[in-house]
Amino acid sequence: MSSTETVETGVEAEKEVRFETSIDYEKSEYKYSSYLPHYTPGKQEPLEEFVHHDVGLRADPEKKALLTAPGSSFEEITPAIGTEVRGLQLSALTSQQRDELALLAAERGVVVFKDQDFADIGPDRQREFGEHFGPLHIHQHGGQIKGYPELLPVYRDFKSGAVDNEIKNNVSSIKWHTDMSYEINGMGTTIFFPLETPKSGGDTLYLSTTAAYNNLSEGYRERLHGLYATHSGSEQAKVTDHKERYIREPIETVHPVVRTHPVTKEKSLYVNRLYTRRIQGFKEEESGKSTPLAI
Repeated sequence: MSSTETVETGVEAEKEVRFETSIDYEKSEYKYSSYLPHYTPGKQEPLEEFVHHDVGLRADPEKKALLTAPGSSFEEITPAIGTEVRGLQLSALTSQQRDELALLAAERGVVVFKDQDFADIGPDRQREFGEHFGPLHIHQHGGQIKGYPELLPVYRDFKSGAVDNEIKNNVSSIKWHTDMSYEINGMGTTIFFPLETPKSGGDTLYLSTTAAYNNLSEGYRERLHGLYATHSGSEQAKVTDHKERYIREPIETVHPVVRTHPVTKEKSLYVNRLYTRRIQGFKEEESGKSTPLAI
């Protein structure tokens, strides 16, 4: 089923087309039907580079407003990455606590909040929460909830997204990557919240590219400093079944192989097998997927 709605966006109205799904949501009641993915036909201008100011820089280094919030608990998930939080609602965080959350996320890589009401506070408040951390990204493949292009729904059923073309010929569903590393500005603090999930499967795994960098030998780390890699969004666009949904032409961007976090000042690897194509100045075999540079 496909439907078209009109949304007022400034001077003229743009039509948003809902993705085809195996379920007829006009007849089937679904709590989160307003979050079903849409796209706006037509191409938009390329993104322009901007200077990002991480709000973690203005946070209290001790994070007292966040870590000592009444009724809250913070538990380390692994030594290298991840903190689990209980007894604290994202939707109720003050501006100071959000700044401190940005710092905690920078330090720990992933922060997991349990038993949240965030999925039910509505897209306006969800977008406002995200905007606290910086300008919001709009994905090149055009999936969005109606009227909120900055909110990207990840939806799958037997028709929509049933097959992931990026990995359908792989022996597993593993595809380590850094989200949209091909964009001119790398992704900052990212918010990922579930609306409805299956009882099993669909796990999302995270790794620390800071720990990966630190575990390299000192000599090998030195070899990486000063190198730049090309990241491309073309392969992602090439394998899609719905090229008409793309809102921008895919781009290639050059980023440092080793980057320094603006808040923690820690170094990390910025290469991944899904989007990194080659190391600048290296021959194809030297920067190919069989080398240690393509993790």
